[in-house]
Amino acid sequence: MMNHGTQLDPRRAADKIIARLAETDHIEAPIIERVNTVLDAYTQEQDNVIPLQTQREIMRHVLSRLGTCGDPGPQRSSHLKPVSDNNEDRHKVVSERTSTLAKQISDELQERIDFSLLGAKPPATQRSEIRDLIAEICSEQRLEINRSEREAIAQMILDDMLGLGPLEALLADESITDIMINGCDHVYIERHGALERTSVKFRDNSQIMNVVNRIVAEVGRRIDESSPMVDARLKDGSRVHVVIPPLAIDGPTVTIRRFPQQQITLSDLVSFGSMSNQMADFLNLAARMRLNILISGGTGSGKTTLLNAMSQKIPPTERLVTIEDAAELRLQIPHVVRLETRPESMEGRGEVTMRSLVRNALRMRPDRIILGEVRGDEVIDLLQAMNTGHEGSMCTLHANSPRDALTRVENMVAMTGLKMPTDLIRSQLRDAVNLIIQISRMRDGRRRVTSISELVGLSGGVVTMQDLFSFEFDRKTTQARISGQYTYSGFRPLFADRAAEFGLDAELTQILRR
Repeated sequence: MMNHGTQLDPRRAADKIIARLAETDHIEAPIIERVNTVLDAYTQEQDNVIPLQTQREIMRHVLSRLGTCGDPGPQRSSHLKPVSDNNEDRHKVVSERTSTLAKQISDELQERIDFSLLGAKPPATQRSEIRDLIAEICSEQRLEINRSEREAIAQMILDDMLGLGPLEALLADESITDIMINGCDHVYIERHGALERTSVKFRDNSQIMNVVNRIVAEVGRRIDESSPMVDARLKDGSRVHVVIPPLAIDGPTVTIRRFPQQQITLSDLVSFGSMSNQMADFLNLAARMRLNILISGGTGSGKTTLLNAMSQKIPPTERLVTIEDAAELRLQIPHVVRLETRPESMEGRGEVTMRSLVRNALRMRPDRIILGEVRGDEVIDLLQAMNTGHEGSMCTLHANSPRDALTRVENMVAMTGLKMPTDLIRSQLRDAVNLIIQISRMRDGRRRVTSISELVGLSGGVVTMQDLFSFEFDRKTTQARISGQYTYSGFRPLFADRAAEFGLDAELTQILRR
């Protein structure tokens, strides 16, 4: 019996469930069904006080250790299997039958449940009571379903009522990095850098909208015909972007960017092949030396992941303020103040822009300011902050090269309407920014830091840069596989004198001599 005052360790629970699975080897059923059965029994033994989120964590650990995301049975894993010519019809039949029965039972549940009373109870109790009612309805209506089908239907209803519907199956798979919903019948995922279509389907567009409204309501935002686009986030930090009709012609379009649950370090990025050991040590030093850094790259290239990894090297004695449209940064230091923009209300009031947050952040005694993504006029205040004592600030922006990144910053300043001479803008850029890190997602699906460049001065009114590190392609590169090596240019950075101020000159010299 679990003590209500202690928290269950999902890993230890997974060990116990895996041990009990051996007792079910004689049962002819998909592994995912057997896991769910053992998990349900284990939950009941704990007086049904295991939260739904913890149960999901246990399931992830079990499936990970079994080396599978589940068999294509009628449980959650059936939704995870990509559509193919061999299994599409079978999945379609199972999905249609379970979906029809689930809707029938769900309609009956709506009549029987007092949601005001149910909502006041713990998630585990809600789950247990709904399961009991489902079993009761199946018995009363004498539905011709077997036990595995009933479990699948119960899971679908629970996901729909207490979770995010069909998305729950995809969110349980940690190997998925992106989820893309293009209407109720087309759901795609990205796994290991490759896109694939899944057999997940929503009943209709209204079910998608129910899920969307649940997501945006959690972060105090809204979406309707007058405001058909919204940025939000899930509880696990995943970023969500939604576009609905009339802008989205084929139905609601939802894009979910997921981030690793475990903290990614610079060493991890080296092991992933995203940079060399020498580059990782250099970036480690750059964070400790309080250099101002722009991280540039395309969509999904890994800018946020790299920024999170670099934050681990910031001294824990510093105070950081992060500013984002949708909070997704998970900086790895203790003293962080997280700010998030707010859209205007239905009455057209209450909007809080990124620029206003940057200005307020300057009054909060920050040592550094971190912008999740620079998009507009807030870039002016950021550059001024970098030039007035907030060294070590960082931000990300979308650009295809370091030179494009500088051009984008200039354009963002110009779009504010301020009549600043181009030479003045470039002079501020040169003084404010020390490094531009360019990162790209290449066609083989791997993210690589393609260059680390230093801003060195102005020549003929143009900001000049020198590449300190770069990724060079070699002749072994093919259409399917990219090959190359990370190289150091041999230039000693101009900020080497700054390293001496921090007592890091010898360490910098050692890194560059490798």
